Amino acid sequence: MPKNEESHGYVTPRGITRCQWLGTTAHPEEREGQLGGSADAGSRPEGRAARGEPAGTSAAAAMPKAKKRGGAHQRGAGGQPRNVQPFSDEDASIETMSHCSGFSDPASFTEDGPEVDEEATQEDLEYKLKGFIDLTLDKSAKTRQAALESLKSAFSSKILYEFIMERRMTLTDSIERCIKKGKSEEQCAAAGLACLLCVQMGSGIESEEIFKTLGPVLKKIVCDGTASVQARQACATCLGICCFIVTDDITELYSTMECLENIFIKAYPRDRDTNGVSSTPNTVLHISALLAWTLLLTICPMNEVKKKIEMHLHKLPSMLSCDDVNMRIAAGETLALLFELARETDADFFYEDMELLTEKLRALATDGNKHRAKVDKRKQRSVFRDVLRAVEERDFPTETVKFGPERMYIDCWVKKQTYDTFKEILGSGMQYHLQSNDFLRNVFELGPPVMLDAAALKTMKISRFERHLYNSAAFKARTKARSKCRDKRADVGEFF
Repeated sequence: MPKNEESHGYVTPRGITRCQWLGTTAHPEEREGQLGGSADAGSRPEGRAARGEPAGTSAAAAMPKAKKRGGAHQRGAGGQPRNVQPFSDEDASIETMSHCSGFSDPASFTEDGPEVDEEATQEDLEYKLKGFIDLTLDKSAKTRQAALESLKSAFSSKILYEFIMERRMTLTDSIERCIKKGKSEEQCAAAGLACLLCVQMGSGIESEEIFKTLGPVLKKIVCDGTASVQARQACATCLGICCFIVTDDITELYSTMECLENIFIKAYPRDRDTNGVSSTPNTVLHISALLAWTLLLTICPMNEVKKKIEMHLHKLPSMLSCDDVNMRIAAGETLALLFELARETDADFFYEDMELLTEKLRALATDGNKHRAKVDKRKQRSVFRDVLRAVEERDFPTETVKFGPERMYIDCWVKKQTYDTFKEILGSGMQYHLQSNDFLRNVFELGPPVMLDAAALKTMKISRFERHLYNSAAFKARTKARSKCRDKRADVGEFF
């Protein structure tokens, strides 16, 4: 019989906790006595005799010995679990990403809420950003990538000129190291951060220093056939944007355009009589190189624009037959932009194969092939309707972009190409940068930023309730207008 232990006058078997014994093996009278806080008569010999049990029999003999939770094979010395790893790089990356969650949504910087101390908030933000900059030098690739993504989110959502100015060389060195030694995802994140770094700094001496450091590295990755396609694609986009922002050297501009040109001309068919162009794994790279080259073409001198038009205008239509819808759209938008630039340089510009080109564009604008996805066809038709109007009628559908109390009108393909490029890298932060970023306001000729205090902004902002009322009224009016047409159709049907 195992030895019994006595605790506060109650006998419990060894290896079984007091709560387990009271909850599972004790008699109801014993449990009531225990819960009442008094000595339990059931645990004494006279209590057992009253129930007809031998006096020498204990509760431990009436039930088996309980199994211990976690044997020796599960725990090591001192009761600590074995195989416990110390704080690893993966844990660090997870912790880093948890801290980065505050930057995942740019709206988190502008959400409505109680008034807070802006200075304290700015200090807290800068403290976090300093930590992310330090983590870009971490040994763990996951930690570095998470830090790069966090910096990207912050740079796209806030204007941090003074903070970046003090740390621009550190950031440049970190980006250069990540592009050189990192793998595909890390290189893409670093290239995206380089774009945002130049957008924050604008055109100036500091940005030129950044591009002098990163430019050769980006060109090397773009031309490296052994690098991943995603990394080359990101570096091609970064190369075009950074060159657009910072360079005043015409030689550097032509050199960058030549580098990008050597990439996308590989998408041209070798034989001009080829009916179609098949997509390849490098198609996404060709698209990015073409769009970056087109962006740089918008800031070239007119004599260089004429040369490029003569070189590429008769080759680009062959890319309209590519299997990839994004390649067809990129080629179509580039053609529209080239026609716009050609007519600006020469009012009597004439294209020899205009009839064949318009037939292709019209076919793409009304494409109904069943083997293509509906989403792709819808997107393609929308774009090529505008391209066809630009080529045939020299017309552009004006678009309006609203940001805060201001509006911007996109009325030409050059401005559309520029806006789409920066919208791609800034994402939802584009509106904020259009309001506050001096460089972007200069590019789109918006003038100096409009300074509005908090009270003025509050009076201009529509409350959620007012928006709800407006939407409800519009919905009712639309329903009434449509219901009248439906009623007429119903009456006609009933008449017949």
